[in-house]
Amino acid sequence: MNRKLTIDDIAEPRAYERERPTFRAHIIALKERRRVHVGTIMSLVFENHETMRYQVQEMARAEKMTTDAQIEHELATYNPLIPQPGELSATLLIECTDNDQMRFWFPRLVGVETTLQFRLGEGAGERLVNCQVDPDHEAQLTRDDITSAVHYIRWRFTPEDVAAFGAGPVVLRCVHPNYLEEAELTVDTRVELARDLSE
Repeated sequence: MNRKLTIDDIAEPRAYERERPTFRAHIIALKERRRVHVGTIMSLVFENHETMRYQVQEMARAEKMTTDAQIEHELATYNPLIPQPGELSATLLIECTDNDQMRFWFPRLVGVETTLQFRLGEGAGERLVNCQVDPDHEAQLTRDDITSAVHYIRWRFTPEDVAAFGAGPVVLRCVHPNYLEEAELTVDTRVELARDLSE
């Protein structure tokens, strides 16, 4: 179920506190299945209705949001990250752990958010699906001389791509010239994401 969130999906503060321990444990396990590490410093978390509901609930909790207008603003921010049928949507994280790593990698990875692609199948039947970046997001987070630690990207798949994704194998690749890395999706992750594509 990847419909957009509405204000009715967001629990009131006291109700959320009651459900939070169970919901948080569920989301941690869900994100584990939906996380793909590409090389040593990059990971992608593939978002859906549940992960975005958790994000909004946690933002509301941290910021002590109580009005509909505040919640609606968060929904407007995060709803675009919920994929529609035939789409995948991900948060791309550049996971540098200290200042030296950041100084080394962030200038070298300018434009990295445009270089993620899926390779579906293999041999003569191989298909490539390139990512897309929202122009408004790109303008906010990308500079000419340094990249951001976080990017939001999506892929749009044809029906033929969706069938190839389900059949496997599926490899997620970064083709940035300074970071040529790839990772084959596990069966559990591929099944999880194939559900997004078909819902």
